[in-house]
Amino acid sequence: MYFTDRGIEELQSRRGDESITLDWLAQQLQVFTDLHPEFEPAIDRLATWLARLDSDDED
Repeated sequence: MYFTDRGIEELQSRRGDESITLDWLAQQLQVFTDLHPEFEPAIDRLATWLARLDSDDED
């Protein structure tokens, strides 16, 4: 496991059995960026990537 995967691993182990909506996830990402504005560009890129996963558009 890479150092950067630690948060992902913790998320899976603590909350991996839960079901969430994309609306809930979007709200939590907004709360996070409100609390930590320095991470807004990375969160925005992640959200855009997730939104376009099934898109046929090539970026």
